[in-house]
Amino acid sequence: MIRDVQTIIPGIATSDGAGVKLRRSLGGQQQVRLDPFLMLDEFSSNDPNDYVAGFPPHPHRGFETVTYMLEGHMLHEDHLGNRGHLKTGGVQWMTAGRGIIHSEMPQQVSGAMRGFQLWINLPAKEKMKPAGYQDIQVESIPKVSLNSGGSVKVIAGTYSDGDLQIQGPVQGITTAPLFLDVTLPANATFEQRIPKELNAFVYVYEGELELGAPTKAVPKQAAIVLGDGDLLRAKSGAQGAQFIVLAALPLHEPIVQYGPFVMNTRAEIEQAIDDYQNNRFVIS
Repeated sequence: MIRDVQTIIPGIATSDGAGVKLRRSLGGQQQVRLDPFLMLDEFSSNDPNDYVAGFPPHPHRGFETVTYMLEGHMLHEDHLGNRGHLKTGGVQWMTAGRGIIHSEMPQQVSGAMRGFQLWINLPAKEKMKPAGYQDIQVESIPKVSLNSGGSVKVIAGTYSDGDLQIQGPVQGITTAPLFLDVTLPANATFEQRIPKELNAFVYVYEGELELGAPTKAVPKQAAIVLGDGDLLRAKSGAQGAQFIVLAALPLHEPIVQYGPFVMNTRAEIEQAIDDYQNNRFVIS
């Protein structure tokens, strides 16, 4: 069964960090989420004034952050001693768990800075596990050539095409995330099996795309939430298309969010604030 378009969540222009300009679709309003996805930001600018101030040290607890760099160079540092250069095509997958304080700062003062940051919720039983960090370089991300002349980068989960099964470097996560970056030439069709139990959405960042059966044109810079089914079918327009595909198992748990803390109860949020204010993140 082909998944049709269920909801369109437009990206809203905003800023975060020390004034980095971005476009937020999921998470633009606190209740506009897709379990277990909490937020999706797209940042894209050739003007250093839009990004050079970066994201100075700040805390997280209770979820995972995924930064995918389409173009540019950022430096990640955290209180655990991790230090990683996030460059064009690379991914930073960070599990905040019980607490992490990190920064993401541009290592350029000119040129394009473009990419995505995604927040994925953790189940209640994992919210207080030790923090972790994966620095995934572009050469570790499989890139599959399509018969249409396009390509698929497999960041998380498994890309399937008949008997072909290509696994991304991120595996073994409870929510079983799928994260693909797809490039299609003009008027090409793309299909991907997505198990029916996963929530899924598509975000088009270049070109023109149609989804579903019958196909329906969808806008750029919006989270296109897909309905029930087990197959994604996409068709590019005359300009071709570039888009990301995201899917994961929903948690069906209560969400209480206060800025960079995402827990299950208000009491847990208050504890997170108290722990941060009293320096317990650093010693956790």
